[in-house]
Amino acid sequence: MPGWRVGWVIASLEKCLPAAEKCGVLLGLENHWGLGRTPEGVLRVVNAIKSPWLQVTADTGNFLEDPYDKLEQLAPKTILLQAKTYYGGGLWYELELDYPRIAKIFHQQNYRGYVSLEFECKEDPRTAIPHSLKLLRAAFGSS
Repeated sequence: MPGWRVGWVIASLEKCLPAAEKCGVLLGLENHWGLGRTPEGVLRVVNAIKSPWLQVTADTGNFLEDPYDKLEQLAPKTILLQAKTYYGGGLWYELELDYPRIAKIFHQQNYRGYVSLEFECKEDPRTAIPHSLKLLRAAFGSS
C-alpha cells in the first residue's frame, strides 16, 4: 500500500483517539481488506500510533491463506477476537478453521478479551448459532 495512504490512515486515527480516550472507548483496527489485508499492514498503523486506545480487532476469517501464523502476529495487540463460522457453507467463501489451535494462540498471549461470533453461515441461524457457540466454548472455555 502506498505510504501516503498509510500516513492518511494514521493521521485520521490520531484525530479520533482523543475522543475515544475521553469516552473510554478502545478502538480496534481489524484485519480486513486494503491496508488490513496483512498483519504487517495492521501492525504498521497500530505500532506507529503507539496509543493504548488503539489496538487490534482480529478476525479469524479474514486471512484466506495461512491464518494461524497471521493471527499469531496480531494476538499480542488484540482487544477483540471475531470468530467466524461457516455451518452449511459460507455466504461469500468458507474456511476450515481449527478453533482449538486459534484458542491456543490467544491463550499463549494471555488474551482476556471477548470472543465474538461473526455469523457467516448459510445454515438457519436457529441451528447454526448454537453449533457455533458450542464450538467456540469448547475451544476457548465457557467462562
